[in-house]
Amino acid sequence: MTQTSSSTISQTMLPLATTAAMLVSQYFIWIYAPEEMTMGLVQKIFYTHLPLAWWALVCFGGVFVGSIMVLVRNHPAWDAFAGACAEVGVLFCGLALITGSLWARSAWNTWWTWDPRLSTALVMWFVYAGYLILRGSGLGGAKSTRLCAVLGIIAFLDVPLVFFSARMWRSIHPAVFANKSGGLEPEMLATVLVSLAAWGLLTLTLVLARWRTLRHQALMDELTLH
Repeated sequence: MTQTSSSTISQTMLPLATTAAMLVSQYFIWIYAPEEMTMGLVQKIFYTHLPLAWWALVCFGGVFVGSIMVLVRNHPAWDAFAGACAEVGVLFCGLALITGSLWARSAWNTWWTWDPRLSTALVMWFVYAGYLILRGSGLGGAKSTRLCAVLGIIAFLDVPLVFFSARMWRSIHPAVFANKSGGLEPEMLATVLVSLAAWGLLTLTLVLARWRTLRHQALMDELTLH
């Protein structure tokens, strides 16, 4: 596959596929999935909250991989990849916290509780927000890039804690797939999977778009210095 055809797919075909997938997911959420008996329509926030949380963790995994490659290969493209993943991850993590609070207000009668899952997720958001602040501090240079890479690796230590917190400690946060059936009706489970796929495409679209922008920005900065 040539660079031109690959660029066409990432800039044209992928956004179109993402748009179609997101529309299909909305059909599944609002029409196909049954209304939960206890929470009613508020429960449908779950179909957005879960994909946001999952793909935020995947993005932070991308920061981890990109940061390792920065230290190993010292190539600006990997630094740009880590930065793109961090930006999308912080956005999705923040939205996951917001949608989770909306869900919690109906389910637990409170906007926030210091539950292990919620607490570790909030810490994770602050850590990666700090990572972005460091990247945008304007220090520049190879030393700053390596420092960001080290922080990107260390920050990932909180990701497994977030994922396993509801299983490791006493938590009121539901572990959706704690058993084989996930405790969901078949229509609800299908909606979850469709939503995960749609948000996965959106994640890929946003990361690739931002990665391309950051690579071009790094190239322009290098040309300016020379």
